Amino acid sequence: MTSDGVLLQVEKMTMRFGGLVAIDDLSFDARDKQITAIIGPNGAGKTTVFNCLTGFYKPTVGRLALRHPGGTFLLEQMEGFRIAARAKVARTFQNIRLFERMTVLENLIVAQHNALMHASAWSVAGLFGLPRYRHAEHEAIERAKYWLDRVRLTDRADWEAGNLPYGAQRRLEIARCMCTGPRLLCLDEPAAGLNPRESAELNELLLDIRESQGIGLLLIEHDMNVVMGISDHIIVLDYGRKIADGNPEAIRNDPAVIKAYLGEDEEDELPPEVAADLAADAARPEV
Repeated sequence: MTSDGVLLQVEKMTMRFGGLVAIDDLSFDARDKQITAIIGPNGAGKTTVFNCLTGFYKPTVGRLALRHPGGTFLLEQMEGFRIAARAKVARTFQNIRLFERMTVLENLIVAQHNALMHASAWSVAGLFGLPRYRHAEHEAIERAKYWLDRVRLTDRADWEAGNLPYGAQRRLEIARCMCTGPRLLCLDEPAAGLNPRESAELNELLLDIRESQGIGLLLIEHDMNVVMGISDHIIVLDYGRKIADGNPEAIRNDPAVIKAYLGEDEEDELPPEVAADLAADAARPEV
């Protein structure tokens, strides 16, 4: 993290797929201990940004720098598994990706696999029950129990994850990410499919994570009640380009944002001579 609080710095990121430019010269900052939302119409490139940040794609051009006490990481140069393990970036997906046949508790333990494998000296210490592994295993269980409590799933710890209600599965997915100890939590449409009560609970959870864990959150979301209710900073994309960047109040009143979401009036889209012809036709009496 820099002295000005910038956790993630994206500079001039472009992502091309053949002749298609999905992201075009995008730059923005996301700060530590803040919720930064990326919004825009369908097809604006929001998920492509997440895929570049988490190693699913390598941007064609650009610099993606993550800075925190663990060091400075250039994400565009790292493999995806190292982004998660070393840079401490965690991510949820639009479609929930839990281990459905594992229990709720087991989903949170398996999220800590890397730390447990390291403590076990790649199984040797685990096989012999050495103290270093027993200590790590105890810590993993306690961390899982802590997050079960925070997302109100302690009483369902022994349920198979696939049997949870949809909203509870969303909370479990976030808890699983938090068990990895992230510095940046990327949430891809976490409110998708939630009813108003569940969306309000999600808002409370994300605000609690920001305050209690002191990390940065990066959010893609279509639910404007969620976005405007919890975001400190909003970036708006349209056709892969940034069209606005600011606090919720500034974004809510930005003419470019209103145009991107609602479109222009039909008369404004027509060439003047065509609009005049249509007006003349409308004024002509019917025969």
